Amino acid sequence: MFSATDRAAIQSRLIARAVADQRVIGAALVGSAARGSQDDWSDIDLALQLNDGVDEQQLVDEWSQTIDDEHGLSDTHDVWAAGARYRVFLLSNSLQVDVSFWPHDKFRATEPGFHVLFGTPNEPTEPTPADASVMIGMGWLYALHARSSIARGKLWQATSMLEGLRSQVLALMCGRVGLNAWHGREIDRLPADDLAGLEATLIGRLVADDLDRARIALTRLLLDAVTKTDSDRARRLQPAFDTLVVPVS
Repeated sequence: MFSATDRAAIQSRLIARAVADQRVIGAALVGSAARGSQDDWSDIDLALQLNDGVDEQQLVDEWSQTIDDEHGLSDTHDVWAAGARYRVFLLSNSLQVDVSFWPHDKFRATEPGFHVLFGTPNEPTEPTPADASVMIGMGWLYALHARSSIARGKLWQATSMLEGLRSQVLALMCGRVGLNAWHGREIDRLPADDLAGLEATLIGRLVADDLDRARIALTRLLLDAVTKTDSDRARRLQPAFDTLVVPVS
């Protein structure tokens, strides 16, 4: 297990490497370190701006090898977003280190929390807001399949469908009050009445009655969230939802 002291030392070494690497012309801390909200469980988020003409793959491979040699690497995972590669490193001490590699003309802030260490970033962009319409549609699809799974006695499938339904409900709730639901980051800041309603949807046992109770509660929360987001759509959905909240057995 890593400590905050370990994390700080690793972060300092990564920044020093960025400064020394002539192929890197800009760097910024992002995430909790940039927002001043790091705690004992925070990871490291470092964004790098690459010079024109740099062989990105070679640079990523070299950085990966160095991180392995110096800190012990268990695995990596790449995510592509906003024109950049985000390589997520899992160190052997279970610390997560995110290093994003940005082309020269794309290096910029894409969300709040972007502390420039050196270099000149491009103009920031605002994150694309989540599409509530998609959440609503996915929500009632999950609700339908949760019901049929329970009716068929497929309890693990039902559990999976309920998790999907809960995710859509949470995303709608968070979007309504301006919270970030991505990876559950700000769910705990939802109003107390929302959290109380969600608590009633937790599943105690893998039995049909408990699953169905949770399904009905989540379906009602979904309709409530739709009503507060798009009242016209909620009115159209009401007849179908009246049947969806009928117990399976």
